Amino acid sequence: MQKTVLEINQTRHEVEADPRTTLLDALRHHLGLTGTKKGCDHGQCGACTVLVNGRRINSCLTLACMHDGDEITTIEGLGGPDNLSPMQGAFVRHDGFQCGYCTPGQICSATAMLEEIKDGWPSHVTDDVETAPKLSRDEIAERMSGNICRCSAYPNIVRAIMEVAEADQ
Repeated sequence: MQKTVLEINQTRHEVEADPRTTLLDALRHHLGLTGTKKGCDHGQCGACTVLVNGRRINSCLTLACMHDGDEITTIEGLGGPDNLSPMQGAFVRHDGFQCGYCTPGQICSATAMLEEIKDGWPSHVTDDVETAPKLSRDEIAERMSGNICRCSAYPNIVRAIMEVAEADQ
């Protein structure tokens, strides 16, 4: 067993777990934070997306002990039922979910993706990598391609992301 200190949603947690425990399993099974979902367990679907030090990662592909001292934000840390984040609110307004299973990962990923664009990170579809990328449907589709929605709520997810991006300008 290994003791790891995780700063999750601005709260310090000590987790004592097998060093092979993924961050996803530490969140769900050791800390009871079940908003982050286990989809494929291979990093292919994005249901387990969380933010680590502001960057999005697939929590099923990283070990909890690798994040000792890191700042981790899960869907629960972005907002709650009485205090939705702008992205959570936009997903509700635009019906950016159907079954809801992928929604926490989609929201975490979209939140970080908008920060990447603000920071000027180009993507594969960015026309000119020497200038700041412009938000477009193609940019969103490319940047969110690691998050799969089996219900195909993509048009509504894109509308939600666009609303938050436009309100933030």
